[in-house]
Order: sequence, then structure tokens, then C-alpha cells
Amino acid sequence: MRLHPRHAWDVTPGEAVALQKRLAADLVTDRPIDLAAVRLVAGVDVSVKEGRSQAAIVVSTFPDFRVVETVTAERPTPFPYIPGLLSFREGPVLEEAFGRLAAEPDVFLFDGMGTAHPRRIGIACHMGLWLERPTIGCGKTRLVGRNAPLPEEKGAHVPLVDRAETIGAVVRTRAGTHPLFISPGHLADIPTAVALVLACAPKFRLPEPIRQAHKAAGAFA
Repeated sequence: MRLHPRHAWDVTPGEAVALQKRLAADLVTDRPIDLAAVRLVAGVDVSVKEGRSQAAIVVSTFPDFRVVETVTAERPTPFPYIPGLLSFREGPVLEEAFGRLAAEPDVFLFDGMGTAHPRRIGIACHMGLWLERPTIGCGKTRLVGRNAPLPEEKGAHVPLVDRAETIGAVVRTRAGTHPLFISPGHLADIPTAVALVLACAPKFRLPEPIRQAHKAAGAFA
């Protein structure tokens, strides 16, 4: 798959923050995804063990989630763990994995944040600029923002707000379980991001494409 890199990855944490602020201006986070046109959805995850990172991208059909392609890439982890700078830790190995894709997914779901990020550029945003495809961030824990109480039933969702700006949604994908923090990455908006994530989570808390990618990313020694 053809990528459109915007910078090199060998940067300091301070340079990384400056890059995020610059790149955030290029994001499109108010464009609805044409859900009726979605045929292939990719789940994206990275597993880190003993100083090495393995990325996995699993492409499946939508809405029945038949796997059509799985690609992985492995390399040394190049960047320390710093909240808010995950894309600089995982971006290089993801770039390698994306380059191995033969399929052309309509949407990419990331195990990580989109605009629900202090500088509004989580990994789904950052890599969305590389991919130039709609991307969605599916965070398992809150990075930033507040929300009103969330009903317990599946499908419930409320706005996630930071500094008076709606940056995503808190979404109950399964009754009685912890919610997910959903936000656009690039070429997406909040309502259709929420709708697609719910459509991709018919049984489990995590959307099925991310579940598939999580299993593939964790399958290395």
C-alpha cells in the first residue's frame, strides 16, 4: 500500500511534540465516513516485548468480518513510553507493516487515540496522514477529557469533552463492561466513527478488526 510520510521518526520528545502541533493542522476530522460504501475494514495494533515491537494489520470484510489479509512487521522499539507520544513509539513499525499491505481498506481502526488527545493528534490521526484513508481511534482507557454519566446498555454513548471542545465519544460497546473512547483520526467525524465502531462490535467489547489485530500482534516471541 502506498504511504505518504510527512517526516522522519528519529526525533527527541521535544521535537515530537512540535511535530504533532504542526501536523495537527493538516487533519480533517469533520468528514462523515460513507458507511454504505465500506467493504473492507482494517484493525491495527502493536505489541511490545523486551525492547521489540510487532505491528499487525488485519483486513476483514464488513459487515461479516471474514479475514482477507494479515500482515505483520517487527523491529526494535525506537522511542520511550511517553503518554501522548505513542505514535513515535509505534509509527516506524506500523509504517513498515502498512507498506506490506496488498488490500486497500476503506477504514482503519486503531488500538489507540485519534483526536481524544491533548494535542488532538493521537496515533490514528498521525498515521491517517500517512495512509490518506479514513482512520478511527479506539482507546481502551481515557487519555484526556471528561464526560457525563454513561448508561449501562450496549450502544450508549456520550460526548467526550476537553477544554470546552468535543474531542470524541465515550461508547458502551457491550453492556456491563468498561466503555471505549472513540474519536476520529483523519478523514472521519465523531458520529460516523461511533456508528462504525458499534457495527464492528457485535459481541465483544473491542471491535472485531482490533480483536483480530491484537491476537496477531501478540503472536510473537
